[in-house]
Amino acid sequence: MKIKTMVFGLIAAGVLGAAGYGLFRAGMDAGMKAAPVAATPAMPEKEALPAETGEDATRRHMAAGFKAGDVDPRNGRKILYYQDPMVPGNKFDQPGKSPFMDMMLSPVYADAAEGTDDAGTVAISPRVRQNLGLRTAEVVEGTLSPEITATGSVAFNERDQAVVQVRTPGYVERLQVRATLDRVSRGQALAELHVPDWVAAQEEFLSVRRMGGTDMAPLIDAARQRMRLVGMSEAQIAQVEQGGRIQPRIVLAAPIAGVVTELAVREGMTVMPGATLFRINGLGTVWADAAVPESRVAPLRAGSRVRATSPAAPGTVFDGTVQAILPEVDPATRTVKVRLELANPGGRLMPGMSVQMRFAGPHAAPALLVPSEALIRTGRRVLVMLAEDGGHFRPVEVEAGIDSGDRTEIRRGLHAGQRVVVSSQFLIDSEASLKGVEARLNEGAGAAPMDDAHPGSHDAHSAGSHDAHAGSRP
Repeated sequence: MKIKTMVFGLIAAGVLGAAGYGLFRAGMDAGMKAAPVAATPAMPEKEALPAETGEDATRRHMAAGFKAGDVDPRNGRKILYYQDPMVPGNKFDQPGKSPFMDMMLSPVYADAAEGTDDAGTVAISPRVRQNLGLRTAEVVEGTLSPEITATGSVAFNERDQAVVQVRTPGYVERLQVRATLDRVSRGQALAELHVPDWVAAQEEFLSVRRMGGTDMAPLIDAARQRMRLVGMSEAQIAQVEQGGRIQPRIVLAAPIAGVVTELAVREGMTVMPGATLFRINGLGTVWADAAVPESRVAPLRAGSRVRATSPAAPGTVFDGTVQAILPEVDPATRTVKVRLELANPGGRLMPGMSVQMRFAGPHAAPALLVPSEALIRTGRRVLVMLAEDGGHFRPVEVEAGIDSGDRTEIRRGLHAGQRVVVSSQFLIDSEASLKGVEARLNEGAGAAPMDDAHPGSHDAHSAGSHDAHAGSRP
């Protein structure tokens, strides 16, 4: 009984479904007969495309047959050219595969908010300039003296040196200065010597003088000359004449003020004529040997003024002059040794101290000056980024002269009153590269183009041929 009921239910559901479908078809046929047929709109010559960029936009442009100079109907922007984002310096008149990279070309529109013009400038919006922290400075006229800085060490002035010797044999009875590097003043007693040869010469002189008589004058002069020959000074001879007594001892005194750098005598020693007993170096002036790079030594001359400072004497400036430019170059550092003579009031500079020196070169003629940080040195050229009206920037090659402090002389390439970028130059160069500036800062003046036949652009057919070959690659 249950089976029969289920069979009758299924038959009834099938009948109802067939009746419903028949009614649906009848209604559709009636509606289509009653409604008028709409006219099919004419297709445009070029299909309206979405505003995509990159490979999707390039493929759509290729399907629609777009080329450089056409207007994209989707966004109403004029297509200026196509480029490879990785090699922006080359332009293509039609979309396709890049001949340089395994990627599609990208469209570049003419009404870009930021871009480049045919003069090789790049426009940066005020917002981007503020984000970059861009600063500019004016090109001004002025004079610049080449200042050279160097570091050196202090040494004794070898021209301010005295040697103490004796001219006759003697014995050291007493020594007043007993150690090297002791400071001495001019006229200070150094040692006391007993000189036997002086005794005989002085006795002869006193005996002849006691004889008296006018005819003894030649003998007295001869005895006085003998005292000179045994090494007595005029002061010592005068002391014998005035005192009338024998002076068997000699007191050696310091001829100059300074430091005892050599001491070769002790008490009880026998000294011989010509032996150096003391060597004294003065401290009124000192030498300083500066290591100057060989590329900066040309303006220096003997007699050039120099100012030096030392950590041992903070706040004190020592004036001096260049004594000589020594004919010696350090092959490791490529520096030339320059000998300076510095005034040393109070003897504050001592040998071995380090000093920082600043040389003042000859006065230079008036020239154009810019901040040194504005220069971009590529190795073959020196450039500055020139700021123009309307937020445009252009690289300009210049000829740089001497620099002093934070300013550099410009001999060619700029005019007074122009403004140059002193910060974010390389970010502007990067912006210019992304927008397709052909005169990039790191390219030489005679750099060979990528394609000899078409240095600034490429034919679309050649791009297509590259695309055909590239399509076979995975």
